[in-house]
Amino acid sequence: MPKLIKLKVKPRKADVINPCVPELTAMLGCWAVSHDLKNTGECAQAAKNLAECMKTSSGSRKVASSTINYHLARLGKGLMR
Repeated sequence: MPKLIKLKVKPRKADVINPCVPELTAMLGCWAVSHDLKNTGECAQAAKNLAECMKTSSGSRKVASSTINYHLARLGKGLMR
C-alpha cells in the first residue's frame, strides 16, 4: 500500500448571493453617464436606494465550516503509524 502524504478535501464553492446587485448596478450606471460621483444631483436617488438595500439586507452571516479536513488529518495520523 502506498504511503499517504496528506489527506485534504477542497471545499465546495458556495454561490454568492448579493441582494443589492441591481441597486449597485444602477448607481454605477448613473455615475458613468452623469459623472455625479458625489451623489448630489442625478445619482442621489440611486445612492439612497443602495444605502437602504444595504441596511435592510442580512449581513454576511458566517456559515458553519466543514470539519472534514480536521477528521481527515486525524485519520491520516493513524494511517501513518
